[in-house]
Amino acid sequence: MFYGWYVAGACLVMMYVTVGVSYYGLSLFLRPLRDEHGWSNAVVSGATGMFFLVSGVAAFAAGPFIDRIGPRRFLGAGITLTALGAAAVGIINQIWQLFAVYAVLAVAYGLGAVVPVSTLMSRWFIQNRAKAMMVSSTGVSLGGATLVPIGAVLIERGGLRLAAPVLGLLVFVVAMPVLLLVVAASPAEMGLQPDGGFVATRRSRVDAASQYRFWSRTQALRTAGFWAAVVAFFLALGAQTSVLIYQLSFLQEPDKLGSRSAAALAVTTTTIGSILARIAVSMVADRLDKRLMAMCLFLLQAVAISAYLVVHHAFWIYAAALLFGFTVGNIYLAQSLLIGELFGLVSFATVFGMVSLSSQIGSGLSLIVVGRLVDAHGYTVPFVVLALFDVVAAAIVLLARLPGTPPAPGDGVAEPGAAG
Repeated sequence: MFYGWYVAGACLVMMYVTVGVSYYGLSLFLRPLRDEHGWSNAVVSGATGMFFLVSGVAAFAAGPFIDRIGPRRFLGAGITLTALGAAAVGIINQIWQLFAVYAVLAVAYGLGAVVPVSTLMSRWFIQNRAKAMMVSSTGVSLGGATLVPIGAVLIERGGLRLAAPVLGLLVFVVAMPVLLLVVAASPAEMGLQPDGGFVATRRSRVDAASQYRFWSRTQALRTAGFWAAVVAFFLALGAQTSVLIYQLSFLQEPDKLGSRSAAALAVTTTTIGSILARIAVSMVADRLDKRLMAMCLFLLQAVAISAYLVVHHAFWIYAAALLFGFTVGNIYLAQSLLIGELFGLVSFATVFGMVSLSSQIGSGLSLIVVGRLVDAHGYTVPFVVLALFDVVAAAIVLLARLPGTPPAPGDGVAEPGAAG
């Protein structure tokens, strides 16, 4: 079997614990931090919003270095910082400590999560990139499906002082051995080529020459496709992140599910939906127009967010959670695939780092605004606004067309082996 699939499996395991704890942990920690310390939604969501802003800056700064020296070192730093930051959540007792710990988790997420893993998959795969990204990103959903309920049980038994250190230790002992023993930075390191030897076919939406073309940040910034992608995912991922972070707390309200365990089961339902939908979408995504794929996902997410507001029976709440799950992960998948299709694999981290910065800023600002709106008006007003974000994003993403050939030093084309 092509070794790239082992790398994809290793990324699944790493994402399972690192993103499962750092990303889904934000929703898990939200209410306990508020209840144990008497902090408001605005304070905790402000720290959570800062998490996304800082992680976006970290990914932006790291992007060119990931392209230049490879993603393995950044993954190692992300694993270590995630373990330390998660464990520290259990011992904080002042607001400045909350922001400091979330800043550590944010840097960890920026350095060691979506950007380096997506870069790995873009280097190892061209023809089967969607399937590979489905495998690696499924770890995120599995983390949400299993670690949130486990964390909820630990919190009920011993509070954050028990749950946070256990989750932090889990990150390190699971992810670090997998990184060191399995992951290679590129197929060139092992004398291989992407896909084991990429050959463009009539069904391919990309060709080898475009994948090995160099892009600088300035060249990417001059394209309309880049800006359409930036704005669309800024809005859609801002909406998705806010719902994910507030989902557990929102569904504990008396007129919804009314308990932490029932709400945690809804989160699990969401992640199960994301896994099933990602498998289905990845089977055809390599042949789809990524703009249309993203548009459909944005509109589906708007419907799911609206459904959360209007349903009250447990069955329909879980159905809405499942529907929302169909978009979770797949929107991130669409973002990675669209950028990879537009800008190739040689400069993927450089360009994707800029897009990720925008998405994280959108997530952070959305969380800050939603936190204040929830304190002032409850959940109805912010959820309506988030659904409208998705509708606008669906229209804008259609403008993310394939750019023309950019000017570049020399020919602007790197040799295939240079991707390593």
